[in-house]
Amino acid sequence: MTPQTADRSRAAPGWLRPSLVLGLITLAFHLAFNHGYGFFRDELYFIVCGQHPAWGYVDQPPLVPLLAAASYGLFGDHLVGFRLVPALALSATVALTSEFTRAVGGGRFSQWLAGLCVLAAPYFLAIGLLFTTDTFQPITWLACGWFLMRLEQTGQERGWIAFGVTVGLSLLSKYLIGFYLLALALALLATPLRRSLRRPWVYAGALIALLIVLPNILWQRAHGWPFLELGAAAANGKNLALSPGAFFAQQLILIGPLAAPVWSVGLWACLRRPTCRVFLVFPITYVLLFAFFVASHGKAYYLASSYPVLLGVGAVRLEEWLHSRAARIAAAAAVAVAGVVCVPFAVPVLPEKTYIEYAAEFGLGPATLAAEHQRLGLLPQHFADQHGWKEMAGRVAGVYAALPPAERAQAAFFGRNYGEAAAIDLFGRKLGLPPAIGDHNNYWLWGPRGHDGSVLIIIGGDRARYEEQFRSVQVAGRTDSPYAMPYESDQPIYVLRGLKVPLGELWPKLKNYN
Repeated sequence: MTPQTADRSRAAPGWLRPSLVLGLITLAFHLAFNHGYGFFRDELYFIVCGQHPAWGYVDQPPLVPLLAAASYGLFGDHLVGFRLVPALALSATVALTSEFTRAVGGGRFSQWLAGLCVLAAPYFLAIGLLFTTDTFQPITWLACGWFLMRLEQTGQERGWIAFGVTVGLSLLSKYLIGFYLLALALALLATPLRRSLRRPWVYAGALIALLIVLPNILWQRAHGWPFLELGAAAANGKNLALSPGAFFAQQLILIGPLAAPVWSVGLWACLRRPTCRVFLVFPITYVLLFAFFVASHGKAYYLASSYPVLLGVGAVRLEEWLHSRAARIAAAAAVAVAGVVCVPFAVPVLPEKTYIEYAAEFGLGPATLAAEHQRLGLLPQHFADQHGWKEMAGRVAGVYAALPPAERAQAAFFGRNYGEAAAIDLFGRKLGLPPAIGDHNNYWLWGPRGHDGSVLIIIGGDRARYEEQFRSVQVAGRTDSPYAMPYESDQPIYVLRGLKVPLGELWPKLKNYN
């Protein structure tokens, strides 16, 4: 009996199954630490979007905003409760990665190793923390890979139905999987599954996916395809243009440097004597997506959801090579220790000052994983954007309360980005502020909400421009949150009076989709 066969023959109790243990560890970790520093900018925006139910929004499909609004309705400002959905989604991703590894022939060591790699990866740690449109991407991409494997193993073409349902639901959370599907379709031509193109089930699955996402497509069409405008803005200057080397370096940081040998072996194993011929699609898809995202100035994390499958296949091959129990323990322990070291970069487990010192020890500044052209402060953007929102709402509420009653009746807060506007909508309403207006993404679509622009409160911006547009410009306060993004911290709070052009006439020119 080989060591690998012996490994598989020693059945452990169900409750010690690697998938279950690792999934529960993931959930316990996030229940302990998901209180974070505060609400993330995008979380605030998603809550407000979900409070305005629709089949779509300017910058995302409807699923995540609706879930975020529902979670906020249940848990309010209790962050651990509000973030229960991403914690559960990541826990399921970790568990299913381990189960996928078992399904492709892996023993207990490979199941532990693949699950640990996902649990410990900085990107996936962050996915389990924040309620974002990326929450369901890793698990749906993994499910698609699993369905393809089962299609080859069983020959049951009805599997395309489950594939289509998964794709449709994933598209309702984020459009990113669409690029994965295009790359998969091209790669499938190199595998025996191309025979499915001669049978009806793949088209039935595609039709189901289309029907699921159709209401959102119709919404986008009715509103002039705003998501295409956003994509063009990202590719034409908003996102950083990374070289192939820089893009690859960010992959190593996002997934963890010690996981790189595992997924690299997975790429190789899918090409050389793969256990399933359909595995050829995964390295082809990976290369196609890598090249496309580099060429289109995509963010490095766009590729991250392809790794669970590669980690599973790679862990199985490493299990075949590592027969020594000591070597296996050392490999798993190294991944786990590296994960512990990386935790503070993904999840706010340290106070701000301690984190800054910790990052400096590793030579990692706020811009290490920057994805957009933004001036950064003391913290990286994913941490900075968890600061200052309640304080901002309090300062704005103080300015609003100091206005004469007649002006208060006309005043509105104008958010220069959706984070500011959403913070006022969520936290400011409790302080007596009216609903915010703004020109950014869905806030522009919601319009001026009956305000005429006679009195506007606004944070930061170009005073000279305001003086051209308004009859009176007054600094009435300042924001003060040193750990927030620089354009939100120590900024003047203006009261603008007497807009020279009627707001309704000006509004169509204000659209800011980016």
